[in-house]
Amino acid sequence: MRHPFLPLLLPILLLPACDSAVPGLPPPLGQEDPDFRLPALHAELDPIAGGRIVDAFGREVLLRGVNVNAHVEYWAYDPELPTTTPFDGAEADRIASMGWNAVRLLLSWSRVEPEPGYYDEAYLDQIEEAVLLLQRRGIYTILDLHQDAWGPTLVAAEDEVCLPSEGPAVGWDGAPGWATLDGGERRCALGDVRELSPAVGAAFDAFWSDAPGPGGVGIRTRYVRMLARLAERFAPLDAIAGYDVMNEPNSFVFVGPFLELTAFYVAALAEIRAAEARVGAPRRLFFFEPSILWNDFQIGVPEPFGDDQMVYSPHLYQGGINDQPLIPRWFQQARDEAATFGGVPVVTTEWGGDPRRASDPTNDFFERHQDLQDEFRIGATLWSWREECGDPHKANDVRDGRIPFVYGLFDRDCATNTVSGWREDYRDALVRAYVRAAPGPLGAAVWDPATRHFEARGDAAPPGSSFIVFWPSRDRTPPRVQSQGLHALLSVPADEDYHFVVGRADGGAWELLLDD
Repeated sequence: MRHPFLPLLLPILLLPACDSAVPGLPPPLGQEDPDFRLPALHAELDPIAGGRIVDAFGREVLLRGVNVNAHVEYWAYDPELPTTTPFDGAEADRIASMGWNAVRLLLSWSRVEPEPGYYDEAYLDQIEEAVLLLQRRGIYTILDLHQDAWGPTLVAAEDEVCLPSEGPAVGWDGAPGWATLDGGERRCALGDVRELSPAVGAAFDAFWSDAPGPGGVGIRTRYVRMLARLAERFAPLDAIAGYDVMNEPNSFVFVGPFLELTAFYVAALAEIRAAEARVGAPRRLFFFEPSILWNDFQIGVPEPFGDDQMVYSPHLYQGGINDQPLIPRWFQQARDEAATFGGVPVVTTEWGGDPRRASDPTNDFFERHQDLQDEFRIGATLWSWREECGDPHKANDVRDGRIPFVYGLFDRDCATNTVSGWREDYRDALVRAYVRAAPGPLGAAVWDPATRHFEARGDAAPPGSSFIVFWPSRDRTPPRVQSQGLHALLSVPADEDYHFVVGRADGGAWELLLDD
């Protein structure tokens, strides 16, 4: 039975944005602070209760945020339509207004290394600029080496002859042309499933086997060297949560262990750790995904490998873009699989579904998924912040005579290629109270969007440890606060739409209740 709370009704109190008493508290929206720093993150393993991401002050941090594809080199099916939206300070402000503290920032190998052994520092400058824009707003960056169907060069030729069960392959994103060893295989996708193009399969086979490419250097070797260059450049920044070293790897093994995927991760981890050591940087988190088969078949976990600074990152799309139900089982499975790696933390780096579901009063998918994230203490980054009508995800719609519908937080009409603003229902379904930094281990957190009631609790908090809770306010009104085991509580207005509730732990067990 839960012990009663000691009530404490807070007035509106202001706290300076960079008050050293509460490290990591972001500045008020619109007051960008170029000197603002985020505390570095690391993993603490727990094979029983599940691993945690912890900051330099010993506080458990839940990474909650969104994918940003502004720096991806997509194949363009229509040269007159942009494939991405540029990223700037205004975009970073909008993300901060959601209360999120993480962005999975998508990079393209084809732009990092456009020629063998040549790294485009101007492109990396753009990435660093985005990282700093986010840092100044209290947002961590996960650098994601994104690929879909290997790369943008494997589009079918106009005269490609495909079977009735196939469609001509669309180009995507990822590897540069010089690293694409497709062996001249056909560029037709069975059932329009992009991964089932023989050319895509051949390119991945060449990668897994480290087949020699330009200069006789293996393709996988080139890739992990590229990851090392990224680590040398970005590991010194504490705003870098870590690296997601390959999006949805196409490792297709239906019988037996996924040894090729394991071998790749072993090589990638070794190169990254060596690069961090060369520049005297901390070991950042190594985000690793199962095979793309996990999304639909829940298989594809690599064999145990690695060190104690890793994060397991399956994409929990169940109930969102496939026909499987949204049930706790998938979240528990992710936790159980993470336990085989010593109990590493779990962050689902992609989840989501059709934004129109948020406007259906009978459909609670987005609320329910986030409830399960809270229940299992799983970090999450939504797919996606923005999509453009020229994104290759929309190419088959255009080919088949349909007007595309884009995902993202903004309503874009692809008939006119215009944006009309926020998808308000979708935004409302995604903005919720949560613990950004807990004073020690977080035991549980629950948000009820109907009653706007939030409660969180934990134990083993060191005396004096601080915490930060995001609160979506109404009419600029701070929440009513009840607490036990906490002191020095303040409600900090960061924008007209939200507050941060901050304070310190007495030591040991603590509880917090927030209401309108």
